[in-house]
Amino acid sequence: MTKILVTDDEKDIVELISYNLEKEGFSIIKAYNGEAALRLVKLHKPDLLILDLMLPEMSGIDVCKAIRNNPDTANLPIIMVTAKVDETDIIIGLEIGADDYIAKPFSIKELVARVRAILRRLRDENKQRLKEKFSYRGLKINYASYEVTVDGKKVTLSPTEIKLLFFFTQHPGRVYTRDQILAHVWGDDTFVTPRAVDVHIRRLRSQIEKDVNNPQNIITVRGVGYKFNETHVSEKNSIT
Repeated sequence: MTKILVTDDEKDIVELISYNLEKEGFSIIKAYNGEAALRLVKLHKPDLLILDLMLPEMSGIDVCKAIRNNPDTANLPIIMVTAKVDETDIIIGLEIGADDYIAKPFSIKELVARVRAILRRLRDENKQRLKEKFSYRGLKINYASYEVTVDGKKVTLSPTEIKLLFFFTQHPGRVYTRDQILAHVWGDDTFVTPRAVDVHIRRLRSQIEKDVNNPQNIITVRGVGYKFNETHVSEKNSIT
């Protein structure tokens, strides 16, 4: 059974979310502060985390950072819940590794839809794993094991960043608009905006580019979108 950890300092909200997700067949774990959330992530290894941004003492941002910085939990999907409507707060959440966000007040139906969309994307990724490897100028990817290294050093990417990298390296040289990237990477069930593409690409570049101010792998095509450098085409299927 799919396990979901729900974390919010407002117990009524935790109970409301938990009740409705349990009706949908999910197994629920509950936490009411950031420290407890981290303990329960380690103990129960949930399949997805619903995380409030405005937690006392240890904020949702800090919880998310801790999860992403731990190789054992780095790939845990996170939906961040925020009472703030400021785009800056949403961008910060995405930048530190949240896979999606939902603003309070929200409808339970929308939350359930987002949970199912993320879990469905992860299942699809697992079905479509490739056995071949990618190698070019220090960047190496093992599609089967999801291992990514740069100059021999392993890098930890969020589930969305991994899917972005896989998508780009499997289609080098071709330019994609933000809407096309959303469709291919997030799928038809996407609830994010084209701006989220920029945020996740910025984070991905920070992990795989030697100079983020002069990227050589993921290239911005002004006024259009992004592409993976066409110089990689001939080495797409390189086995290492």
